[in-house]
Amino acid sequence: MPYKSLKQERFFNVNRKKLEKQGVDVDEWNKASKGKKLPLRVPKKNK
Repeated sequence: MPYKSLKQERFFNVNRKKLEKQGVDVDEWNKASKGKKLPLRVPKKNK
């Protein structure tokens, strides 16, 4: 699954150890997002 924003990508890579203990494969996310142009942030959805 690719990242939705650069902010999310940074969070995953900074908190790699914590997320991998929870079963998240950060390398898989990095490979899926490689070469994509991501926005800095994704706007919040209004209800």
